[in-house]
Amino acid sequence: MTHHRDIGADPPDEYVEAEIHRLLAEDPAVAEQGITVVRRERALVLYGEVESPHRREEILRRVSERFPDVPITSDIGVIRAQAPTEIEQLP
Repeated sequence: MTHHRDIGADPPDEYVEAEIHRLLAEDPAVAEQGITVVRRERALVLYGEVESPHRREEILRRVSERFPDVPITSDIGVIRAQAPTEIEQLP
């Protein structure tokens, strides 16, 4: 038994990756161009660094909303935007 799929139900990987890049770069609330999308087996992994945990959550939320059927994993780090209040002493 074969299931008929809508054209948009399971887009090719390259399309999804390009769409995520466009979504993150063009969305004024995100405007994030430093995120890389990499396919790992059946999931997409988002790599990069952002200024805050809130920003990371916002990126993941938007990508998940846009592609609810695509498993998304985050490997997005947070860079400390403010200067440290004290100088770190290295051993």
